[in-house]
Amino acid sequence: MTDLAALWAAVPQLSNIHASADGRWAFWCLAGPTETENVWCAPLDGSAPPRMLTDGQDHYLIRDVAPDGSRLLLAQSLNANEHDHLLLLDRETGALRQITPTQDTHYVYGGAFAADQGAVFFLADFDYATDQVTAGAWLWRQDLATGARTCLAQADSPPHFYVGPLLSPDGTRLLWHRSDRAPGGYQLWIVPVDGAQARKVLDLGERNNVLAVWLDADRIGFACDHDGRDRLGVLTLSTGAGDWIAEEPQLYPHAVLAGTGQDFLCIHHEESHTRAALVRGHDLRPLPNLSGRRSLLPHAALPDGGWLAEAYDADAPHDLVAVAEDGNCRAIWRAAPEPARRHTAPQDFRWTAPDGRALQGWLYRPDGVPKGLIGYVHGGPTWHSEDWVNPKIQFWVSQGYAVLDPNYRGSTGFGYAHREAVKEDGWGGREQADIRAGLEAALTTGLPGPVAVAGNSYGGFSSWFAITRHSDLVTAAIPMCGMYRLDIDYHATEMPHGRAYSEEMMGGTPEEFPEKYANASPGRFIDRIRGHVMIVHGLADSNVGPENTHTAVRELTAAGIPHEVMLFPDEGHGVFRRPNVTAYLRASAAFLQRAFHDGRREG
Repeated sequence: MTDLAALWAAVPQLSNIHASADGRWAFWCLAGPTETENVWCAPLDGSAPPRMLTDGQDHYLIRDVAPDGSRLLLAQSLNANEHDHLLLLDRETGALRQITPTQDTHYVYGGAFAADQGAVFFLADFDYATDQVTAGAWLWRQDLATGARTCLAQADSPPHFYVGPLLSPDGTRLLWHRSDRAPGGYQLWIVPVDGAQARKVLDLGERNNVLAVWLDADRIGFACDHDGRDRLGVLTLSTGAGDWIAEEPQLYPHAVLAGTGQDFLCIHHEESHTRAALVRGHDLRPLPNLSGRRSLLPHAALPDGGWLAEAYDADAPHDLVAVAEDGNCRAIWRAAPEPARRHTAPQDFRWTAPDGRALQGWLYRPDGVPKGLIGYVHGGPTWHSEDWVNPKIQFWVSQGYAVLDPNYRGSTGFGYAHREAVKEDGWGGREQADIRAGLEAALTTGLPGPVAVAGNSYGGFSSWFAITRHSDLVTAAIPMCGMYRLDIDYHATEMPHGRAYSEEMMGGTPEEFPEKYANASPGRFIDRIRGHVMIVHGLADSNVGPENTHTAVRELTAAGIPHEVMLFPDEGHGVFRRPNVTAYLRASAAFLQRAFHDGRREG
């Protein structure tokens, strides 16, 4: 008998896609085929097959690639606790050299090679001279020959969630995203690599977000929110002039990808689809998608005017392709067919929130009559779900369940107002009514109950919310790494940028708004639970601290509320090791079968 849990845990998943500047090499990380996420490479001319460069006990991430593809700068953390250390990888020999210490006290953000490859730059909330954690991020230069570290600049605030220092094309300056004024707002700074005085070059407002890259040595392209809408702009450093290129509703910009000439790409959203537009001056034209897949996401520019891109939809594992200037695509890596793993394409599903807001999500239907309906809630909430491969969803569909993947208010892709609407109430507000309304709308199409809700991170919080506050509808919940009490989550997270995110979403700290945090916390309403709960957490999670789950288990036990617990000592913020994913999928199927058979308890 086919083990579908093991098959879906092994589905290949691409990430961390890079190309060497000389256009000869593609690099990426791949989860699924091995126990952990590893680094792969392939020559872009197709002269040799793809090969795996690492085989780690923990996952690897690619931070930077040398211009000739000879070396890579990698990050890794113990059990995915996100307290990274940096390593150098030699592509030819596979030799790895660790260059920053293994640790569990601070965060290392980004990583970039110096122009001469003799040093690397990174951010860390740590003073290596005194071995002390710092209040904000410091910008470091580390000599690769001697190991000596020099602090180039300091800030008292956390950096961008996922953007490290970016080296200018001429190798003389670093672009730094700083959040100096208010949570969720970012300003752009330029730091000379020789340690000269840093200067702020773009400040659109204390709460305005901006995501930027170098276009050339004098221009920075950026996507931002400004004047209540998302906009695309270019900043010329020599003059200080900013030029607005496009804005919603013409375009919903998300990010910028530099080209190899004057042109660049704007990565933008069309609701829950990601698209790319080629920008030439003020002229924008769609990047053609001739990949044969429904979406095409470029990740790196190639010297011939093309792009290294991910071609994807929910029909099969994502492909890595080289896109020529005329749009034609050539496969660089494609997963081998697996007939026993049947992919299900989703339906674009629409409904209306109780307050009239138009909403969208993805509805997956199994063959035959469904056993019930699962709401799988994406994390963030500042993110969105697309028509792409989600192994959990596909596994549950294979088990006979219908699955709704909703893009509630707060999700990206639908414009500034939709994304910011979650902040009007704070977490636990009308976005949870959006999710419930979507489930109810799916049931009105003829899908049968019972109903379960599952998800990781914010999806875990939403699962807790559903089983406590929507107990008249929801029979089962599987919160993974979810916030059980928002005050505990705020203080238990090890991430300074995580606390800043809570403040952005909730309007302040738990001490400033105790009632708001309490009213949004599922743990305050466990007496309303009538269904079944399976709690999942990685004990190395430094984002949503495991104390959320420990507190939940203590309080549910004391209240005599039945529950199941699945803890993973070797996982962080989610479950990603292939054997653990297999175990989780098997356990979730057994749990759902029991929960739907037993039904909800009487109140």
